[in-house]
Amino acid sequence: MKQLIVMILAMMVSLSMQAQSAEKLYDEGKELYDAKNYKAALPKLKAAAEKGHKKAQYRLGRCYDKGHGTAENDKLAAEWYQKSASQGYAKAQYQLGKCYKDGEGVTKDKKKAFELFMQAAKQENADGEYAVGKAYFKGKGVAADKAQAKKWLLRAVKNEKGGDEILADLKKEAADGEEDAKAMLALIGKK
Repeated sequence: MKQLIVMILAMMVSLSMQAQSAEKLYDEGKELYDAKNYKAALPKLKAAAEKGHKKAQYRLGRCYDKGHGTAENDKLAAEWYQKSASQGYAKAQYQLGKCYKDGEGVTKDKKKAFELFMQAAKQENADGEYAVGKAYFKGKGVAADKAQAKKWLLRAVKNEKGGDEILADLKKEAADGEEDAKAMLALIGKK
């Protein structure tokens, strides 16, 4: 009897979630996610993602990427990032680029990673701009080009949404002795 009641309640919750709009589900899921209540956020985000909501798809990818409310699963993370990225969502394009750069959930492909980073960067995503600058600096996925590296690194550190954090991280890495960070700071005149 108890199992029957639980099944009926689960069906009712499922039906009510299907009736909700993707936007409402996403908003509720994001609020729970931001409160770090990942277990409760996951079903709402998944329902919105399955309805095609690009931000929900991205955030569901983050859940699988980081093991928030579920087991870590790089393949599922990449699949959800791909769905969101294909709708032009810059954060997902950047995260999917990281998947390709590191070979997490997909076959490693530095050129594909660079293309995705560039898509995000062209939408003024600071992480994407930084990744493009770093790729040009190191010649990873694209031919090394110090002028392009400088252009994109400067855009990244001057970006109103995240630039200060990128610059602080670069300075910390340089202080910790990372030679690439030192060279990139010198290139953009931010020693």
